[in-house]
Amino acid sequence: MLIAFKLKLALACAAGLAGPLAIAPLLSEGGSPDRAMRDQQSMVELHPGAVSYRIAGDFTRAGKQANAPLVSVRFERSLSIMQHQVGAAEYQRCVDEAACPALDGNVTVAIDRPAVQVSWHDADAYAAWLSRKTGEHYRLPTDAEWAFAAGSKFGDDALPVDANDPSKRWIARYESESDRDADDSEAHAFGSFGANENGLLDISGNVWEWTSTCFVRTALDDAGATISKSSNCGVRVAEGRHRTYITDFIRDARSGGCAAGVPPNNLGFRLVREPNSWISSLASGLGKARVIARS
Repeated sequence: MLIAFKLKLALACAAGLAGPLAIAPLLSEGGSPDRAMRDQQSMVELHPGAVSYRIAGDFTRAGKQANAPLVSVRFERSLSIMQHQVGAAEYQRCVDEAACPALDGNVTVAIDRPAVQVSWHDADAYAAWLSRKTGEHYRLPTDAEWAFAAGSKFGDDALPVDANDPSKRWIARYESESDRDADDSEAHAFGSFGANENGLLDISGNVWEWTSTCFVRTALDDAGATISKSSNCGVRVAEGRHRTYITDFIRDARSGGCAAGVPPNNLGFRLVREPNSWISSLASGLGKARVIARS
């Protein structure tokens, strides 16, 4: 089974995706998908398009801290993504079937509230369970897909770089990320933070969302060419009012585990739904997005 999983993971990497995906059987354990449950998922269909995107991760250039390269990423296929984060009541169904770890006791389980204080592994388990239940393939979005769906809510996190005084960059990052109400830790009802131009609710609200993208350190030379890369999939990218990197088993980054930046108030997630034909496309090496420009 481990060998089979590694083969699937290798296929995902070959397709140009940023991190491993939850590859799950496409039928429920009873052999019949729950179509009614599938119809309950509120999805937004985004047409093919491009996004200006600063690559996730930590970059150095000629041995000094540097901003990540700004690229234009083109999505060749439409993207189907949940309109709002996975709800606490929806997640609880997975818990009731012993397929997901239980939510913490202080999380309100309500039909109109997001599931929060969930780790990356919790989110991945839910995606696998939902895939089995519905006969569709659900997974966490890559960081680039999240940026594409977020639209104008996705901010450029470039910061001033002073090669002679790295502390200025650290201070600038803290100031940019701490400009929010840190006491607003309640998970609000869906729609409380409005919709973006793509119709997605609560993007960049007070819930940060897990992605499948691993944390990567990249060293560039003077000309901007890559010298080396080091990937750590024990740390994942989470997106919200700012981008952050969080250890994958952490449920509450405020208590520790935020690898960089000001920790988010809440950790939640929304999922991408792939057509069933996606797996055969993945096997044939067809990527979903490509970089069309770099600066």
